[in-house]
Amino acid sequence: MFDQEGITDHIIELEQAIIDWKRYQQIKLDELKTDRDKKNMVLHALLVSIQAAIDIANHIIASKKLPRPSTYRESFDILADAKFLTSKLANQLADLAGFRNVLVHIYWRLDMELVYNILQNDLDSIINFIQLVKKKINEESQD
Repeated sequence: MFDQEGITDHIIELEQAIIDWKRYQQIKLDELKTDRDKKNMVLHALLVSIQAAIDIANHIIASKKLPRPSTYRESFDILADAKFLTSKLANQLADLAGFRNVLVHIYWRLDMELVYNILQNDLDSIINFIQLVKKKINEESQD
């Protein structure tokens, strides 16, 4: 059973970051490369989204008493092993968790084309994850 109160804040944070991410998909690559404010907004939205997904994954792991991950990437592998996520979705989210580490540690040297590619192509993984989490929480609350 999920600790509803513990996971709710992360879900709200992720849903708000998804709204920002969708809005920022309108930003052009040239703007991302030249406009510092837009770059910072995009990087922040990506970081908040990915970190919230990691926090939700780790909350689920703790709630289900699954093995403790040694890395953020591993959090999603553990959920796939437990059949909470498909392998494909777990791999996509694990890749984003790896990108999160790059965001945090070398943000000033980021390849903006890579950032733009993630901005344009990886939101569905986050959306699929949050939809699945909400569905499973709803199912468990009905049991």
